[in-house]
Amino acid sequence: MDKECELLSKCGFFKKYQSTKELACKGFIKQYCKGDKMNECKRMQYRKEHGSPPSDDMMPNGAMMIAKSAD
Repeated sequence: MDKECELLSKCGFFKKYQSTKELACKGFIKQYCKGDKMNECKRMQYRKEHGSPPSDDMMPNGAMMIAKSAD
């Protein structure tokens, strides 16, 4: 698959989480940023509706990343 989201270079989620070891993030990037669910990305829809990007912690499915405590 050679598909890649046109907004990848501007995407805060991708920039922040592209090198994470978390499987969930890797799965979202594979499906939404570089895969078949690209047109279903809630981040892209948010940007088009509001004219500005959503929080970097908003995942492509629209849910927010849960901050881990630094215990």
